[in-house]
Amino acid sequence: MASQETPTKTLRIKLVRSPIGFSQRHKATVRALGLRRLNQTVEQADTPQLRGMLAKVARLVQVEEA
Repeated sequence: MASQETPTKTLRIKLVRSPIGFSQRHKATVRALGLRRLNQTVEQADTPQLRGMLAKVARLVQVEEA
């Protein structure tokens, strides 16, 4: 029996608002997402951990399915 991988969904995350003025935890979360500067876009695998991080910084990022 061959193991079948289910195709993982990816999310495109864009930093649309500066984390300056927000807590250190918000800044650390933005950095952990791989975002360094405004309007930068990264793609991440859709996982429950990622969804939790995005919920914490929802006002700073824009998310779309890739």
